[in-house]
Amino acid sequence: MAALDVSATISIPLDEFEFEVSRSGGPGGQNVNKVNSKVQLRWSPAASPSLPDPVKARLMAAVTSRLTVGGELLISSTRTRDQGQNRDDCLSKLRAMILAALHPPKTRRATRPTLGSKKRRVESKHRRSDTKRGRQAPDSD
Repeated sequence: MAALDVSATISIPLDEFEFEVSRSGGPGGQNVNKVNSKVQLRWSPAASPSLPDPVKARLMAAVTSRLTVGGELLISSTRTRDQGQNRDDCLSKLRAMILAALHPPKTRRATRPTLGSKKRRVESKHRRSDTKRGRQAPDSD
């Protein structure tokens, strides 16, 4: 695998990514103390020539909390005990993020509530009011 294939039109070469490995706190018992199985993927989506500009803009807006000060996207995985599987997991997480940003969101068309829904809303307000009125202490006249 020389590239991350996101869709038929988008493919990102793996040399754009930087992988860091470290000791994981995940499953593995004493094995985690001696094996570097945690994988962290670093990638700068703003500098990537592989993404079209509209997709890049939507992705950057969606992942702002995951971006570093330098604009790098951080994705980490400690799901398994195997470094290779964690690396693939990072790539699949990134692929899912890009796929979500691939299509522009549907624009919401303003609609008006129907007459029936207005009546049901007012009726439920009356029912709730009657319920609360029934809980009050009777008036002392």
